[in-house]
Amino acid sequence: MAETENNETETPGGAQAPAEDAAPEETTTEAAAPREPAEVVAPKERRRRARVSKAAQTKARAPRTPEERHAERGAERARKAAARRVERTRARDKARAARAGGAEVQTTTPPREHGPGRQKTRQGVVVSDKADKTITVRIDIARRHRRYEKIVRTSNTLHAHDEANDAHIGDTVIVRECRPLSRLKRWRLVEVVERAE
Repeated sequence: MAETENNETETPGGAQAPAEDAAPEETTTEAAAPREPAEVVAPKERRRRARVSKAAQTKARAPRTPEERHAERGAERARKAAARRVERTRARDKARAARAGGAEVQTTTPPREHGPGRQKTRQGVVVSDKADKTITVRIDIARRHRRYEKIVRTSNTLHAHDEANDAHIGDTVIVRECRPLSRLKRWRLVEVVERAE
């Protein structure tokens, strides 16, 4: 077999085949090789590029009329209202299922014992008896949060009239609502439940 000058090879049948047949194999091997790695961009630079592209989009967009902005805002509000409605329905169904399952879940505060013609009574701990015929009582309240269902503890203080100076610091007492007796006193001592030691 003999080779010619123009880079063609002789086939067994005597015909000459061009050397171009080997070229497609080379291109497939190049395609299989990995291309250059993607550009690695720092997070700060990525945010900056996002801001630039967003600004370019807003400049390219035609200015909207107040009516168009109002309509868009209304559509957004309607979408959010629908999502809230779905969430509230799901929460109501969950609470109803919990109640039906036997676990009585108290979602609201208990009704007040106060009614027309009936005075409120509170039980608390005396925190001060320094003033004459007056005690300061701390009322501790623990109630379940309506949404998060966690026990929330709060306290408030009130001044009560103690005619005989009977209660002292640390005593547990019951006080009853009454007419205003001074600038701060609107409660009277009913009884001392437990004495401090």
